[in-house]
Amino acid sequence: MISFSDVSKQYGRQILFMEATFQINPGEKVGLVGPNGSGKTTLFRLITGDESPDDGEVSVPKRLTVGYFRQEVDDMEGRSVLDEAIAGSGRLGDLHHELEALQHAMADPERADDMGEILERYGHVQEEYEHQGGYALEARTREILHGLGFHDPQIDGDVGALSGGWKMRVSMARVLLGRPDILLMDEPTNHLDLESILWLEQFLKAAACTLLMTSHDREFMNRIVTRIVEIDGGEILVYSGDYDFYDRERKLREANQEAAYARQQAMLAKEGRFIERFKAHAAKAAQVQSRVKKLDKIEKVELPRRRTVVKFDFPQPPRSGDDVAQLKGVSKSYGERVIYRDFDLAIRRGERWCVMGKNGAGKSTLLKMVSGALEPDAGTVRLGASLRMGYFSQQALDLLDPTRTVYEQLLADFPTDSPGALRNLLGAFQFSGEDVDKSIRILSGGEKSRLVLARMLFNPPNFLVLDEPTNHLDLATKEMLVEALTAFEGTMLFVSHDRTFLRGLANRVLELGGEGVDHARPVEFPGTYTEYVARSGHEAPGVFS
Repeated sequence: MISFSDVSKQYGRQILFMEATFQINPGEKVGLVGPNGSGKTTLFRLITGDESPDDGEVSVPKRLTVGYFRQEVDDMEGRSVLDEAIAGSGRLGDLHHELEALQHAMADPERADDMGEILERYGHVQEEYEHQGGYALEARTREILHGLGFHDPQIDGDVGALSGGWKMRVSMARVLLGRPDILLMDEPTNHLDLESILWLEQFLKAAACTLLMTSHDREFMNRIVTRIVEIDGGEILVYSGDYDFYDRERKLREANQEAAYARQQAMLAKEGRFIERFKAHAAKAAQVQSRVKKLDKIEKVELPRRRTVVKFDFPQPPRSGDDVAQLKGVSKSYGERVIYRDFDLAIRRGERWCVMGKNGAGKSTLLKMVSGALEPDAGTVRLGASLRMGYFSQQALDLLDPTRTVYEQLLADFPTDSPGALRNLLGAFQFSGEDVDKSIRILSGGEKSRLVLARMLFNPPNFLVLDEPTNHLDLATKEMLVEALTAFEGTMLFVSHDRTFLRGLANRVLELGGEGVDHARPVEFPGTYTEYVARSGHEAPGVFS
């Protein structure tokens, strides 16, 4: 199916692959892992033919179609969401739009002289369209768009009015709709909520295609992939199993390699002492030369390249009062759409509320009202005594100073703290080496998210309000963040689609718009996220697995 044979690739001095050889077989679901910059995107581009190897061969049968979902948004305007999804879906989409154009041509009096040619072409296109299942295309497109969180008014509305995150979902719908033989997906969960992630899991598990994907969502990988391809330091290693299996095997391999390294170093030291001691003794000259030649032929064992994850002990916040936040009789609408009606909620010290709900249920709206960024239409939102709030949202990224570097930003925020402590903090959020001198102006969205979280947690508030804090965070940073917040003694109210984050932190669940529940009447669950899943039978409102 997909074959890499002795493939080498480098950019300048950076070696991505060195004589890499592996194969992905038809129908396999494979996870692609490796540190940032290790070459995952380049590997995708080698498969699509957008790049060529420096040496070796990448083989993909020409008769197979390749669909590639990437973290880039194409220009989208002038069509409905439905038409935009169909337009980019491959051959069937092309036929769909050609049929529409031919129908317009047949109704155009000025094209009367060309009618015979138009009708003949229409017959050929219609036959192929029908043969490929085209008359079910619109229904299938709506099904995929619904699965990715779109409502019918959005589907029939102008694609140009969508945000970048929603346009990414349209791009994904295009790729899925095309039913490629080989599906490449680069971080497909980044712009999805939990409901859409669960739908995508089921879709990909049922798909007959060969799948190669990257993802920072450990649960998502575990549920789909049966093999892992790891890129690290120019090497490609293949593991048979899900992500958890790979993680265990990699740690075991590293431990074995460290033990082999230690044994070899002890042997080399012993031989070195013998050579040094007897090199001037004529009677031992033959033995010395023999051992020197033996050492020259030994293949040296190297220490494994460990992915360093800096541990950081975040200071504990000052104690707040017992009553942290209280919402009474709160109502909120957008036009005719009611989000909350006469809603009450009490948040007490030490509680960690995760907010669940379908798209449009009001998750971010609740967090904005609690943080003071949005006023309710009616009712009151009162915060408790001795409260210091930290509010994280995607809009918080705009508060960074684009004229500063990463390190200069922290230095300005915490001028009395030591450079060592600040660099250790940045290391915990994966800013190391030259990364700390990057200009904030050129940071990616994920890098900005990490910097905002680092600033917030270095001098932590006692009430954290977090809206999708794990977006764009890699697995290592997520796990560090969960571990740090597990020891956090303050109060939390958060929205997240990451199940590791939900399972590790939530001890209360607020379900908005749950199945069979009045949309304006949220339901409180007084237990952990794990208990909520066991009790409700689903991981997100309306999505059953």
